[in-house]
Amino acid sequence: MADYGRRIEFAYFLSPDADDPEAVVETARLADRLGYDLLGIQDHPYQRRHLDSLALAGVILARTERVRVFNAVANLPLRPPAVFAKAAATLDLLSGGRFEAGLGGGGYLDAAHAMGAPALTPGESIEALEEAIAILRASWNGARSLRLDGRHYQLAGARPGPPPAHQIGIWLGAAKPRALALTGRLADGWVAPLMNYQPPADAAKAQAVIDAAAREADRDPREIRRIYNIPGAFAPTAPAPASDTDQTIVGPPDHWVEVLTHLALDIGFDTVMLATEPDPETLRTFAEEVAPAVRERVGAARG
Repeated sequence: MADYGRRIEFAYFLSPDADDPEAVVETARLADRLGYDLLGIQDHPYQRRHLDSLALAGVILARTERVRVFNAVANLPLRPPAVFAKAAATLDLLSGGRFEAGLGGGGYLDAAHAMGAPALTPGESIEALEEAIAILRASWNGARSLRLDGRHYQLAGARPGPPPAHQIGIWLGAAKPRALALTGRLADGWVAPLMNYQPPADAAKAQAVIDAAAREADRDPREIRRIYNIPGAFAPTAPAPASDTDQTIVGPPDHWVEVLTHLALDIGFDTVMLATEPDPETLRTFAEEVAPAVRERVGAARG
């Protein structure tokens, strides 16, 4: 797998736990102070124990200084794209350009339908996602009026705005070939499934699908951000040597450094997102011991 050469960044995968909302915000503030580049907020509106991710993003952006925030990933069937475009632009404006758009066709279509979303098949959800990308891009790129006679979305002279503070990235959550190909053709980034659902060996195959689709669309695959969501834990020793079939990373910080360097240089990920319980010591160890060493090694390898 090619090394795409993008500067490596580090993220935390935030669970919007409604049982202790203030603790969720404090975890985000800690990540900001520790220097994390990104916060990815889970978006499962049908989950009664979750806060709304867009409202939470607004609070987090207001109470942090530098960390960028995105939905990992927003459930499109429950977030109409023209309205989502306005919400995203508003968050981006008010935060000085710190919001990105993680977006998915909806992995739990029945749960979304139970909450009022259209009844969609998996194939239809990908069609709707492609229409949504066109709506988002037009909404943010200064179009004065939007018209679309799509299969899933119809706009009859909608007036988009306001424009965002920066060019918001559209990062797609994708796992299957059709969604991966859509990512390669149209998206600015790929939010890969959790490592326990897609180990590195499978992620490498998915990367190849994205790359092929990008080239077929006359795009440079290096333009597409690659985000890997990694569960695991710090431990005194690693239970076994690292393997591309691993579903988690467990071991001391130097083991994490070795694995993440491999994921960047050999599998092609430029953003690694820590998916653990919000333990302050874990977040601190990752930010202060693992991230700087990975940056140094990746930078040295790239010359």
